[in-house]
Amino acid sequence: MAEIGTLTQTRDGGWAGSIFLLAQWVKIHIARNDNQTSRKSPAYRIFSGAADLGALWARKTKDEDPQDFLSGEIECPGLAEPIPVAVFFSDGQTRARVVWNRRSENAARLSTAE
Repeated sequence: MAEIGTLTQTRDGGWAGSIFLLAQWVKIHIARNDNQTSRKSPAYRIFSGAADLGALWARKTKDEDPQDFLSGEIECPGLAEPIPVAVFFSDGQTRARVVWNRRSENAARLSTAE
């Protein structure tokens, strides 16, 4: 996983910072999704200005000491496909880092076969 940005917690319970996207730094804000209609709805939405770039779901790591993190995708008109991202929090939960992982060839083949 490669780190593409850092975030700090905002007063409204969201996160703000910058990520490196399309060869430039882009300011983003991750806001709580107050319009969740089901348990499967995303917990957070990703915005850059008024543009909705994606969604994040709350997850827990699967190690001995499970940690909370967010997982989802960023979509942007300049991208050939969505970018899978995860947000991992610092111990104090006031800072976070955004990471991405390139899709494997098998995952790419499976998604195009559907």
